[in-house]
Order: sequence, then structure tokens, then C-alpha cells
Amino acid sequence: MNTLNLRSLALTSLVAACSLAFVGCTTTRPQDQSSSVSSRTSIDAQVDASLSKLYESVKGSRELVARSSGVLVFPAVVGASMGVGAEYGRGALRVNGRTQSYYSTTAGSVGFQAGAQSKAVIYLFTTQAALDKFRGSKGWTAGADATVAVATIGANGSIDTNTIRQPVVGFVMTNVGLEAGVSLSGAKITEIQL
Repeated sequence: MNTLNLRSLALTSLVAACSLAFVGCTTTRPQDQSSSVSSRTSIDAQVDASLSKLYESVKGSRELVARSSGVLVFPAVVGASMGVGAEYGRGALRVNGRTQSYYSTTAGSVGFQAGAQSKAVIYLFTTQAALDKFRGSKGWTAGADATVAVATIGANGSIDTNTIRQPVVGFVMTNVGLEAGVSLSGAKITEIQL
């Protein structure tokens, strides 16, 4: 078998494996109410932990979240890639500190890459108009339906003032802290029923 066929086989296998894993993450039986309650409880606990980590890592983030019209938190966006990449995660939208609904996020990419990673992705809707547009959509795509300003940290360790003026602000956090220089464009966000 030549190199091109081996690479094609590897890419096809990776995409198939990611598809099966993502289907397994989203399939629940309607009659399994305890599973739904357990899923909601688990996501809410992970959202709390992600927000706590953000507050500890980024000076001024607690106040920014409190002033925002809504915050959408995906505590664990898991990605795998081998030339073609895919990401998936589930999270919750909170308004005034209360969970309103649950969402999934998916994204794909093509290019030289290999490996797997997990990250938390947090979207702040700093204006009511941005939140209303998000909630009124039947599938919202970062970068297409709204520009997402990825938060930058100023020299004083606080969130850059230019960032906080944007209608939608995104944070990407890994185990080592806030990730800089990333793009959230292309992430597709859809409401899910749990």
C-alpha cells in the first residue's frame, strides 16, 4: 500500500472514530430521566469549576461575568486530529447566575496537526442584543453570526479594556491557564435537550 493510501485510511479511520465518540456523547434515551438529571448536574458542576478557574486566573473576570447579559461555558471541549481535526463539547448558558439551557459545540479543521486536547471555552455576551441574537438563532456559528473577541490580558494582568467593549468575548483555558492567540471562528453552537 502506498503512502497516500495509508494516510487516506488513517484519516478516514480518525474521522469515523471521532464521529462515533461524538454520537455516544449526545445519545440519550428519552425515557431515561435520571440520566438527563445526572447529565445536567454534571455539566452544571463543571461549569462552576470552569468559572472558578477563570476567576482565579484572570484579574477582573468575575466582575466582567457579573456585568455581562449572559455567559456560555463549555467546560471540556475535546478535540482529536490527524491532519483533519474535530472538536466537541457540551455546556450551559447562564443568565443572572442561573442555568437557562444546555448547548453543544462542534468544530472541524484541516491542516498539519496531530494529537488530542481538552480545553474550556467561555463566551461572554456583554450586551443584551448579542445575547438575544444568540438565543434567537437555530444554530449559532462563532465568526459568522457574531465576531468573538478572544480576551487578551494587558500588562497589568487584567483583561484588556478594548476586549471588554466587544459584544461577545471569548476565553479559552487549558490546564496551564488562559490560552492566547487562538481563534474561535467556525465553532458551531446548538441548543440540546437533556
